[in-house]
Amino acid sequence: MQKEILNFINGEYVSTDRWFENRNPINNAVIGQVAEAGKAEVDAAVAAAQAALKGPWGKMTLNQRVDLLEALVAEINNRFDEFLEAECADTGKPRSLASHIDIPRGASNFKAFADMVKNVSGEFFETATPDGSTAINYTYRSPVGVVGVICPWNLPLLLMTWKVGPALACGNTVVVKPSEETPRTATLLGEVMNKVGIPKGVYNVVHGFGPNSAGEFLTTHPDVNALTFTGETRTGEIIMKAAANGSRPISLEMGGKNAAIVFADADFDAAIEGTLRSCFANCGQVCLGTERVYVERPIFDKFVAAMKAGAENLKIGVPEDPATNMGPLVSKEHQNKVLSYMRIAVEDGATVVTGGGIPDMPDHLKDGCWVQPTIWTGLPETARVIKEEIFGPCCHIAPFDTEEEVLEKANDNVYGLATAIWTTNVSRANRVAQQMEVGIAWVNSWFLRDLRTAFGGAKQSGIGREGGVHSLEFYTELKNICIKL
Repeated sequence: MQKEILNFINGEYVSTDRWFENRNPINNAVIGQVAEAGKAEVDAAVAAAQAALKGPWGKMTLNQRVDLLEALVAEINNRFDEFLEAECADTGKPRSLASHIDIPRGASNFKAFADMVKNVSGEFFETATPDGSTAINYTYRSPVGVVGVICPWNLPLLLMTWKVGPALACGNTVVVKPSEETPRTATLLGEVMNKVGIPKGVYNVVHGFGPNSAGEFLTTHPDVNALTFTGETRTGEIIMKAAANGSRPISLEMGGKNAAIVFADADFDAAIEGTLRSCFANCGQVCLGTERVYVERPIFDKFVAAMKAGAENLKIGVPEDPATNMGPLVSKEHQNKVLSYMRIAVEDGATVVTGGGIPDMPDHLKDGCWVQPTIWTGLPETARVIKEEIFGPCCHIAPFDTEEEVLEKANDNVYGLATAIWTTNVSRANRVAQQMEVGIAWVNSWFLRDLRTAFGGAKQSGIGREGGVHSLEFYTELKNICIKL
């Protein structure tokens, strides 16, 4: 495993004289040192990306680019175990989860968008001209240019390639700023880029933080042509302001405080299984996860009891244990944040159904970033743990009596990313889904994604949509060509 994690610029690994620690959240041990990129390194990465646009990458045909991206997928899969080890070291998540979702989906993002760009269609119009002849109009897509990609720490490879995949498929070049908490898989991907022959400068990685570091230098760089970001809303607002200089396009997927709605006629077992996953998968560190659960009153008590049993049956442990289905939070800083909300919930009068603290771990793991899966009931809708994003393994469950009541409660939030609706009444499902103020509404499922569909948030959960042709709209400039015949 890498002890020194370097920047990847113009096809080469680059050190600096500034370093920060990479820690394993299992035990908070230092497992590496990361080279922090300064302004000079970011300038070099952007210059390399601009040069690649004018060089061999920009001169490639679509089929040549697609062939390279398909080779990239094959090589990621060849080095599956290395990517898996790197991802689990940074995040502490169970190998069973990362091997099923993070690494396969991280690779398949390149495949999905390589396939998509080959089949996208454009517009064509025949136009009568005033002199009695004809003109034809057709659309042509060209790359938007150098794309700055700012990635989160919860699904590092998957959410990075979700942006880098369509960016490269459309002929752009990228400068990636991974989270300082999870630098490994983005760095490792540079080796794969070189191995399969992706030209130098097409893919660059700069490590660091936000203000006065790689994040700020990248987002304010005048030669970065577009910015795409996944992370908390406060950071997204800063990036949006930076993008205003130069009127550059942005795509922001930000915070969420997602609600699940469970009607009494739902398939009870399916609703429990889906809600347990949506609340506690990846230790609750999923932007699409559920932190508010509204359950129709006739099944409320039964539902709470089943959720309690399910949460207490989760096996908290180390990634390599196949029985583990919940790991630690990503860092001590984040652990302290989540624990502070658990204290706030109690201070506000919550009934703690289960959890609420740190689990009892063996001595060699006690310094890790562990938190118990936690369920609350009994709080008013004005409580902070119901209004504010926590991003941990916790949820509040509340009863409701009418459809109108639950819609009002579920929508009464500044965020609008996702929801899960559980009911066997198709008319109700359709009606409620259409009225939810979110970017994605699941019915009788959660985290079921077709990469051809639009993805993004409403309200303070984001701006823009990616996925399918919506990604192509962001990562390309669409021009109309008019030819008078």
